[in-house]
Amino acid sequence: MQHTSQSQRLFVLVVVMFFLAIGFFNKDRFLAPSPPHPSPEMSALGVPSVPQSTPILSADGDDFSAIVDAMGPAVVNISTRRTAKEAPSQEEPAEGATDPFAPFFGPEEGPGPDAPAEGLGSGFIIAQDGIILTNAHVVDGADEVSVRLRDQREFLAKVMGVDRLSDTAVLKIDGQNLPIIPIGASPSIRVGEWVVAIGSPFGFDNTVTAGIVSATARSLPEEGYVPFIQTDVAVNPGNSGGPLINTRGEVIGINSQIVSKTGGYQGLSFAIPMDVALHVKEELLANGRVRRGKLGVSVQDLSQGLAESFGHSSPDGALVGMVSPKGPADLAGLKAGDIILEMNGVKVTDSKSLPPKVALLKPGSLAHISLWRDGKIIALDIKVVELEDTTRGVEPQEPQDPTTTDHLGLGTRSLSPEELKALALDGGVLVEQAVGSAKKAGLRAGDIIVAVNGDRIQDQKDLKDRLSPKKEKDSVALLIQRQGDTLFLPFPLH
Repeated sequence: MQHTSQSQRLFVLVVVMFFLAIGFFNKDRFLAPSPPHPSPEMSALGVPSVPQSTPILSADGDDFSAIVDAMGPAVVNISTRRTAKEAPSQEEPAEGATDPFAPFFGPEEGPGPDAPAEGLGSGFIIAQDGIILTNAHVVDGADEVSVRLRDQREFLAKVMGVDRLSDTAVLKIDGQNLPIIPIGASPSIRVGEWVVAIGSPFGFDNTVTAGIVSATARSLPEEGYVPFIQTDVAVNPGNSGGPLINTRGEVIGINSQIVSKTGGYQGLSFAIPMDVALHVKEELLANGRVRRGKLGVSVQDLSQGLAESFGHSSPDGALVGMVSPKGPADLAGLKAGDIILEMNGVKVTDSKSLPPKVALLKPGSLAHISLWRDGKIIALDIKVVELEDTTRGVEPQEPQDPTTTDHLGLGTRSLSPEELKALALDGGVLVEQAVGSAKKAGLRAGDIIVAVNGDRIQDQKDLKDRLSPKKEKDSVALLIQRQGDTLFLPFPLH
């Protein structure tokens, strides 16, 4: 037995030495690097072509290098110069108030009041003839606009058009062999999908940040014509105007605004959808301005209680609050209290989703409306007219005597006949001061109060009577006009 055991151990030792010898003489084979994987076929966007259901991500799930390599060269740094007296003023918020909605405009510098001010932003080239998209607030009012590419080429840019309502601007540079970001049909945007932002925060060119789509069709204060894409992508001053790109290599938006109490990134950023930006671009290049549709109606959201009071089972839809007399909606038969359910076959889920859709309609076309009235669904065709430019509004005037406020903190004056004519109003009252209860209710200097609980007011005396504390109600609904938009505000009487 002992002899047999020794023979077995010797046999095992010989076998091990044999395989070690094979490994030594073939070490180059074992140590040689693996052959590279075949390169994937490139798509028209210059991004590796993969099945549509497979995003361009590595096994780790966070590799966006292919997208950056393909699209980064077309992202540009924009710098502007303007005289300080022409630079947009940065309004200071009232004491104790916070205004988190701030654009990404870069820091302005200048040692004195007459020194030139400088600004920073981003943009991206979309056509070989040098057409660039960016934000309006990046270049608006600039005396000189310079564009620098990733390859360090620099150009003076011509501002082809600026649209403040959508915060979109179109520039043009003259150059050869320009890299471009091709723009196709608007891609579908999915909440939760990965997105990448490329821009120049604080002047750091071609900075890449990533995040996810947090929400779509967001409506921001005083931004009723853009259904913003909300993301958690890190963006900071200087990112403004840069592209927002999905993992399929598609530009889905232009980074435009943030919500922040500090002025820096706090996890809430907003981008202009490309279908809106491209519509604005075409209008600016063709007409020098953007023509927007108008129906002559103001709407508000439905609560479950309001829906039930109108005999409607669901709070989906937009409740008509006011119809402009002799406007297109009025002439078509739309009435206050109607609930708009669909427009041109597209469901209207809430009041905020309707204005951007109406703005995209071509003046002169028909808007096919499906609405709920008195327990029935009714179809109406409304002829779309062009939205007037009402961004100027009425500037608060310095009162001849010190402004007096009522017990609610509301200081007002009647509108002059000239102002009423310019605003196409039959009556109204201008808010000159809002403090205390009036400020808490959301009123601002420059607002125009046009109705109380749906009843039109003519002048300051009319408003004072309707806001009398002797009224039985504790609050009323004020219909106000603010920079061309109308909205309801609940207002306390005590």
